Amino acid sequence: MDMQDGRGGMDEAAIMGGLYGDGIVACKGAFAAPWVARLKQDIETLFAEAQRRPGGALERGPCRYYVEVHPERLSGFVDIVTHPWVTAVCRSVLGADYKIVEAGFDIPFPGAMHQPWHRDFAAPPETLAGRRLNSLAFNITTVDVTEEIGPFEIAPGTQWDDLAGGDPMFPAPALYPRYEARAQRKLPQVGDISARSALAIHRGTANRSSQSRPVFVLGVDAPDGRNAEKHDLQVTQGYWDGLPDEVRRHLRCRIVPELETIEQAHAIEGLRMGIAAP
Repeated sequence: MDMQDGRGGMDEAAIMGGLYGDGIVACKGAFAAPWVARLKQDIETLFAEAQRRPGGALERGPCRYYVEVHPERLSGFVDIVTHPWVTAVCRSVLGADYKIVEAGFDIPFPGAMHQPWHRDFAAPPETLAGRRLNSLAFNITTVDVTEEIGPFEIAPGTQWDDLAGGDPMFPAPALYPRYEARAQRKLPQVGDISARSALAIHRGTANRSSQSRPVFVLGVDAPDGRNAEKHDLQVTQGYWDGLPDEVRRHLRCRIVPELETIEQAHAIEGLRMGIAAP
């Protein structure tokens, strides 16, 4: 998968071809390094807070965590959701009335193991029967990714795989050779952003380095997508009032007098154990 330059890459055919083909596209150099450094600092602050709350950080394997966050706690949230490449991808694949339903981050720390091959949720009938993608996940790395730091690995084209007869999210080990034969490890650099179908079979790999790999996650649905049910986006009235009209049009959230603790519902039990790397 070739990265499209952050100054362009708005071609609808290329976006559609990438996401309906490999299941992933990316934009190189979308954000400047100082901006990413602020995002990383925000994530580290929020993770420290989450660790102090029961259930604040969901385990996604040994030494690997997911945390859902309030958009207004991220200094660059509006920059992300208004980035021209992000909005072009959303409109191209999900339609003009796309919905922003998730903001969070993943962190694999040193010692994180291979995850089992999986998709992030069961494939909906709109995809399996209708052959249409109705959700996307955007990822922004906050560090330069190397082979040692536990890169994301994807099996291109597997967003269309029907796992009927087994676990709807975790393919049977007998299918692993198919994914390993197709596997691509992604090595994004600071400033890059990707968009993928979370239905494409993928995994996080073992972090053999001495540093963590924080990654911001933005979840977006088509109008008929139902992933908002797994999340609890909240904003205060003051923050909502200050958002650009175009952001308010797409953001699906609760407006609250003051931010409440997020009850995270997107636990993925099958990821908690991890797999020893060969």
